[in-house]
Amino acid sequence: MITTILLLAQSAGSEYTMQMTETTSSGQISFLTLFLKGGYILFPIVLLSFVSVYLIIKKYLDIQKSMGIDPGYVAHFNNLLKNGDMKAAANHLNQDSSSYSSIFRHVLGKVGKSNEEIENTIETATNIEVARVSKHLGYLGLIAGIAPMLGFIGTISGIIKIFYNISLTDNISIGIISGGLYEKMISSGSGLIVGIIAFTGYHMLSMRIDRFISRVEEEAFEFMNIVSR
Repeated sequence: MITTILLLAQSAGSEYTMQMTETTSSGQISFLTLFLKGGYILFPIVLLSFVSVYLIIKKYLDIQKSMGIDPGYVAHFNNLLKNGDMKAAANHLNQDSSSYSSIFRHVLGKVGKSNEEIENTIETATNIEVARVSKHLGYLGLIAGIAPMLGFIGTISGIIKIFYNISLTDNISIGIISGGLYEKMISSGSGLIVGIIAFTGYHMLSMRIDRFISRVEEEAFEFMNIVSR
């Protein structure tokens, strides 16, 4: 009996030593190991993460290119308007491909019309430019909602499998429950991370678009003042 106990203790000690050696040598579980333990639900989550990063980078570059407003460029345009040189002002706008230039190219053709018509042109042209630049931006908001849900689905399905296996084996072991549970929680954590990235990117880009709209409204007010004089 004593010999059996000693052999079991030695076996347990050897197994514990091997686990400690493996943990010490690697320092922590590798990302690939965690990924494989997370289950198949991680594959769509990873795919959504790539789509999110791609959209964030692409839309940031598009907004930076199209919706950047150079104060010196705007000031020169306003000076041409104040001098009444409409032809030079039109040529000045034609030299640039930004959203600001596109909006005011439409507006410049309405000079001499009623203020209401000019304001409607500004609003319509601005909405067109915003819709063009923000195209596909809504997918980030969609991913921000879908990714966490996919993670929770993976976790719930994993928990169902754990309790199903317990019902078959009639073995309620903390090791079995916690071991399976931590693996399934990986999907929830991954989904939340992807959701946070998409959510943050969506709102940061939306804020940049809102700042552009506010700036256009300021410049439209200045334009109306110059034209009315």
